[in-house]
Amino acid sequence: MAPIETHFVSANGLRFEVEQCGSGDRLALCLHGFPECSYSWRYQMPLLAEQGYRVWAPNLRGYGRSSRPPKIADYRTDLLLADIAALIEASHCQSVLLIGHDWGAALAWLFAIGKVHPLEGLIIMNVPHPVPFLKCLKTWKQLGRSWYILFFQIPWLPEWLLSRGNGWLLGKAMRYMAMDNNRFPDEVINVYRHHAVQPGALRAMVNYYRALFREAPWRKSHDYEPAIEVPTLMIWGEEDLALGKETTYGTEHYVNDLSLHYLPGVSHWVQQEAPEQVNNLILEWLSKKIKTHSTPS
Repeated sequence: MAPIETHFVSANGLRFEVEQCGSGDRLALCLHGFPECSYSWRYQMPLLAEQGYRVWAPNLRGYGRSSRPPKIADYRTDLLLADIAALIEASHCQSVLLIGHDWGAALAWLFAIGKVHPLEGLIIMNVPHPVPFLKCLKTWKQLGRSWYILFFQIPWLPEWLLSRGNGWLLGKAMRYMAMDNNRFPDEVINVYRHHAVQPGALRAMVNYYRALFREAPWRKSHDYEPAIEVPTLMIWGEEDLALGKETTYGTEHYVNDLSLHYLPGVSHWVQQEAPEQVNNLILEWLSKKIKTHSTPS
């Protein structure tokens, strides 16, 4: 099994802490979510390396030991997408498989929709395509699930609360959302708590939501409607407390080559809580995609 090593990569004028595994000229770029970090991909990185990918799992700007710009405007989605493009450029790889969960998945969707850089494939976990999500956001049910986005608009209070007791509330929230707490023992939760309580980290993490709210994405939903042509695998834990399964309905209208798999009894933390199922789905999809793309027309 290929080892995972930590390196620092300069990209887009920032320094990124990047977990790396495997070698070659095909990049698998894994983007984590909130309130996680690159550690959330520990089960998938060796698997992807065995499939011939050079696997990078960066801590996104503001997370871990990556650069932590101070302003809310520093976390606009255009800057975050530019980070992804710059990391791809820094890898010098010939092809890119983009993988995202939570915030990382939201950015991956936007990256593919905007055709920021050519992709060989897209893997999305537990964040819907923006158009179905914005439609569901008009319902009381999803608004109730998304209450925390409004809470995060309050200055300083959210990060102060989440940092109390060395990140105790953050760890408790992650366990509360999980279905199988055996996947989240203290040694796992403490990794996320440790990352979050570093000076300025939680403010940066919450600033993603503040910057997004100021962008008012619901006003420009038509910008997200061009169909994604990249082969896309979508994996969804059905017991997601933040995002209802209904937010995935209609995704096929916006993705030309979609494989969507629901995992019953699995929470939002899908790739950590059900790594065996997730890895098998990735392997099966990669095998079919590679076989299809390598068959002469």
